[in-house]
Amino acid sequence: MSMEWFNRVTGELQDHLESICEEYDQVGHMNINRGSKHPRIEFFVGTEEDRDYFCTLLFDPYNEEFYVESFDVTLHQPTRIVLNDITDVIDAVHEMFHEFMDDDSEMYYVDENSNEYEVLDEEVTFEEINVEWETPEVTAFYIEDKVEVTYQFGIDSANGDGVLRRVNRLWVDDTELFEDESTFSFKKEEANAIISMIASHVDNMIGYEEIINA
Repeated sequence: MSMEWFNRVTGELQDHLESICEEYDQVGHMNINRGSKHPRIEFFVGTEEDRDYFCTLLFDPYNEEFYVESFDVTLHQPTRIVLNDITDVIDAVHEMFHEFMDDDSEMYYVDENSNEYEVLDEEVTFEEINVEWETPEVTAFYIEDKVEVTYQFGIDSANGDGVLRRVNRLWVDDTELFEDESTFSFKKEEANAIISMIASHVDNMIGYEEIINA
């Protein structure tokens, strides 16, 4: 187990990122955490009190490699993307920074005189639904300290639609929990068609256990 590669990269990373991207130089910051089982570098925009994280680099001291955690939507399981050298590390952080800045719904402004980061207020309207849940969360699939998928059924009190809520929970390094939540609404007349289609083709589907044991 060696931290030499981690220390070398962290010593050079900030300067490299600032030199290749003026926008990152103005608003990007990084925080080094050596206390975890797998040390990490967290990248964010904002202030010490109000941070928006856009990238976390992890370091495997046993294999002496940097990596980022992702989720394979095809295999339905966490994946590890290994970054072999400092160029790969810089490119990964740079790409995720711009994806974050382009996709975020807030507008970011940098005062050219002070280089201070600000979030501009803007009016954003979200469609909210009020659901009366008819069932508790039902666990559809679970592997201890790895993944859990739950479902919950409710009724939209505004229009009587059925609402199916799916929560996908992933554990990273047995300590960090990520949650992904989605909902699906449908009319009463659609319910039987949905149930029938699923029941007719469920035997052709591939399950989690088959993927994991493949």
